[in-house]
Amino acid sequence: MAVIHHAELRPSKHEALAAWLPSQQWSGVSAGDPLEIAGKFRFDDPAGEVGVETLLVRRPDGRILHAPLTYRGAPLPGAEAFLVTEMDHSVLGRRWVYDAVGDPVYADVLRRAIVTGGHEAALERADGSGTWQGEGAAVGSGSAADSPTISAVSVRSDGTRSLVGTDCGTLSVLRVVGSDLGTPYPSGETLTGRWDGGSAVLAVLRT
Repeated sequence: MAVIHHAELRPSKHEALAAWLPSQQWSGVSAGDPLEIAGKFRFDDPAGEVGVETLLVRRPDGRILHAPLTYRGAPLPGAEAFLVTEMDHSVLGRRWVYDAVGDPVYADVLRRAIVTGGHEAALERADGSGTWQGEGAAVGSGSAADSPTISAVSVRSDGTRSLVGTDCGTLSVLRVVGSDLGTPYPSGETLTGRWDGGSAVLAVLRT
């Protein structure tokens, strides 16, 4: 269960993505391009400290970009290269927003979802009044009982993929949804995402 506050964000998520994506070679986005958030979903951080959200962003040509983010209450040491923005949250205060591929918490929850057949978190309203309507979904292909904890990552780019190395395999995170998964096709368990208008594999675990 992910607890969601009714809050004002400065900058907004859309503004943050519009400023950050043009600097990412895999995005194919230029400054000023109109972008649309086509879907989004969250995973739970077992420790309850880090917000983990996947945003699926539609480019002007209709392609969908896979932009997972983590939200932290303090800077993540050693992750300066993955900082997307600093954000003011009207309830939680200052937040540091990271490209999630550089955050071990994201690798941990993503791997767990993939290998256990997990899915997105339900969105609980912070005031206890019920739940928020989801705008996307995800499900892993595995059936394992659990996943080992990941505490460190190494990241490299491979075209339109980010390869997240861990002690428990490599997570191949597709940045342009529907793009080539690589040659040869990487075998392994997968995470499939769904949004308004489509569904596709978003990540593959190679062990």
